[in-house]
Amino acid sequence: MDELLDKYLSKEEKEEFLSIIKPIFESEEFKLRSTDKYTHHDSITLGEHILEVAIITYLKCKKRKDVDLKTAVYIAMMHDLYTLPWQNNPDNVVKYFFNKHGFRHPIEAVINAVNWYPEIFNSYDKEVLIDGIVHHMYPMPVRVYNDKDLELRCKDGIDGENEQILRDSTNRFRIGDLSLCRSRFKEGRIVSMADKKVTRIHLRNAN
Repeated sequence: MDELLDKYLSKEEKEEFLSIIKPIFESEEFKLRSTDKYTHHDSITLGEHILEVAIITYLKCKKRKDVDLKTAVYIAMMHDLYTLPWQNNPDNVVKYFFNKHGFRHPIEAVINAVNWYPEIFNSYDKEVLIDGIVHHMYPMPVRVYNDKDLELRCKDGIDGENEQILRDSTNRFRIGDLSLCRSRFKEGRIVSMADKKVTRIHLRNAN
């Protein structure tokens, strides 16, 4: 992880960045996703992918005065906190095509993040955080959070205000059981761009 941080950040930036991500970076759930149990595009861990997206997000936001840097970085740190490793995992087999990992994992990430890091959701704009996580894969659609069986793998559920925000977010630009739209907020859009940039880097390096 230090090699990744040093690749992009100066000493001062590294200190600031680590102070922001500390609640997530030092959590057991994030540490688990930084092990070989959770691979991402075969060559790196999920934790490394998430961290690199958060670094790119941080650097993009540092150049702008019209976004909340911490909110954007938190979206990046939570955007892929799905429950189970998805590659070659029989536990991820689903009955309904649009419940496959690619469509449902942003919803799992929201639910997990709300339960694992409630202090962040109590301190920052819940709508911006949730909407940014939900639509980070745009232009790939995300599964609508509705009363049908989503075949989620989360250990915990979601209710109250956070559930309503999740419902509303996934119902925008709804086509059947899918939502096809980008985040309403600049912070979420920046994370989406950073995620795509990092994915292109990983895929290029893998070839």
